[in-house]
Amino acid sequence: MPITFVSQIIAEDLISKLSGGFLADINIWTILIRVALTIVCSSIFGIERSNKRHTAGIRTFLIIGLSGAIAALLDVFFMVNFESIMPVICAALVIAIAIISANTLIYSSRNQIKGLTTSVALWATCFIGMSIGAGFYTIALISTFIIFVIINMLSNLEAYLKDRSNHFEIHLELKNKTDLQNFSKVIRELGLHIDDIESNPAYLNSGLSVYTISLSVISKELKQYKTHTEIIEALKSLDYVNFIEELYK
Repeated sequence: MPITFVSQIIAEDLISKLSGGFLADINIWTILIRVALTIVCSSIFGIERSNKRHTAGIRTFLIIGLSGAIAALLDVFFMVNFESIMPVICAALVIAIAIISANTLIYSSRNQIKGLTTSVALWATCFIGMSIGAGFYTIALISTFIIFVIINMLSNLEAYLKDRSNHFEIHLELKNKTDLQNFSKVIRELGLHIDDIESNPAYLNSGLSVYTISLSVISKELKQYKTHTEIIEALKSLDYVNFIEELYK
């Protein structure tokens, strides 16, 4: 791939244009600028995840972001100097990050899947690092801002919508398995429909009867005026219920 072609693509970036073409070149100064910008963008996600006590924190996000930037710089170098037509290093890194992201998912004994947001944030950080490393500053900065807003500022809206959806799952611990029939009766009287009941074998020798139950809200009154939190609070008052909580996936 001719050097003029690669340079022309990078030069189309708005920030590169505003710099008079300086940021489109690859030299020691622009490499340092790309590394510094990658550190800033990656740290934004790392700090946000650390503040929410997630396992993947600042160091993890920095390493992944910088790996993306280095991979893109190397691929641009090979394209310019060795006429490579495929960003091989970036492609390999994307696969590696996909594996790492998958390993951040946690499957708890209560059938909860945790770490989805962190998993996709790691993947996004890799792509942002690649964008900066390749010289696409504008898309990297815009993406960083948008993703940060999605991760950090839309969580309350997401919680609000989930708490008012017509379908939800609960983790239920009954003091005795014979109480399941009584619990099912109360559920129906409240205006809920049991879609599925799954016994949890992890609590087999605990003396408790533990279930994962999928519920649908069928009562118009419940749909209009009651949230999942309020429904679960009401169910907690039952004498035979040892513990109950909503499951989030």
